[in-house]
Amino acid sequence: MFKMKPLQRALVALTLTATLPLAALAQGKEPVKVGLVSSKSGVFAEQGGEVINAIKFAVEEANAKGGVDGRKVELSEADDESTPDAGRRVAEKLARDGYNLLIGAVPSSISLAIIQNLDRWDAAYFVQASKSDKITTDSCKARGIRTNHSDAMDIAMIKEWAKTLKGNTFATLGADYVWGRDSAESFKKAVESQGKKVPLSLYVPMGTKDFSPYIAQLKAANVDAIWVAEVGRDAIAFMKQAQEFGLVPKTPLLTHAMLSNFMINAVGAAYEGVPGNLGYSPDLDNPRNKDFVKSFKAKFNRLPTDVEGQAYNGIQVMFEGVKLAKSVKPEDVVKALRNNVTLDTIYGKVALRAADNQLVLPNYVGRVKKVDGGLRQVVEQTFDASLTPPASPLCKM
Repeated sequence: MFKMKPLQRALVALTLTATLPLAALAQGKEPVKVGLVSSKSGVFAEQGGEVINAIKFAVEEANAKGGVDGRKVELSEADDESTPDAGRRVAEKLARDGYNLLIGAVPSSISLAIIQNLDRWDAAYFVQASKSDKITTDSCKARGIRTNHSDAMDIAMIKEWAKTLKGNTFATLGADYVWGRDSAESFKKAVESQGKKVPLSLYVPMGTKDFSPYIAQLKAANVDAIWVAEVGRDAIAFMKQAQEFGLVPKTPLLTHAMLSNFMINAVGAAYEGVPGNLGYSPDLDNPRNKDFVKSFKAKFNRLPTDVEGQAYNGIQVMFEGVKLAKSVKPEDVVKALRNNVTLDTIYGKVALRAADNQLVLPNYVGRVKKVDGGLRQVVEQTFDASLTPPASPLCKM
């Protein structure tokens, strides 16, 4: 029988190791266990479906490249039913089952329900869609990191954008809860500071199906433009009825967080020409985003939506934390990210602010236009990340 000498055995072992697939090498380390909490049912189901799609895409992409820091990424998901109670319940189960790097909720109410329990669950949570300032002010937690724009960031941008708007009289229509009221009131203050007038402010209860009474008041006000801050299915209902009752295109609309792809697709032509802020665009001109858009389009034969882009960015920040920490322990991952790091993201190179765990991002205004035969948002203005307000002293970590 042929016997190998020690040196020959070592060379053979080295050769075998070098030829192993990267995915196989990832099996040797503790896996990255991601708990995906998002809406499969309820009012936020459309956005939740897009979040889930983007997170699964990112996990598959990472594993195909050998994992994250040589670790396989494992994913477990649960339906938060678009409610805080269900979101907290399923997030706790995921965390206690070991999937304690959490991500995925859309509304701030669910994110706030999760973020208060992270120490107790030994978990970390990556906020990729929720905008409430409470997440990074009086309700901030060291284990919670926000990777999308906050309300304060949007409002700072709105104040600058308002300086460029034509017209002297405006009306506002907002969803009747904290975000909608904050948005409308901030716009009102911004334009009134320029000597312009807002004679009509309307607030619509969540779940309203008949917007005709509000549309009648908006038409009667005869203003130069209307600021609209509505959400999900309510936004779709308003846009459809605004066209049906002749409010648009006669009176221009200015929108806050309403240029989501699923809304545009559901409404159609009434959205053409409508401007608003953007949380993400496939047009962002940097290498990381171009790579993302290319690989996403290769798999789905379409561009990523704004919701998908923000979700993808969120989990990429999570993955960067694992790489920096060389650990999958939630406390280690967050600590590594809070160490004054600059991250290469689909928004370009951006900083994570340790004072409140906010990713400091540029902000955007876009307009819905026809592109390649379909309607989608196109970036028209970019506002530098330096416009981001400073961290709130209410955030105590």
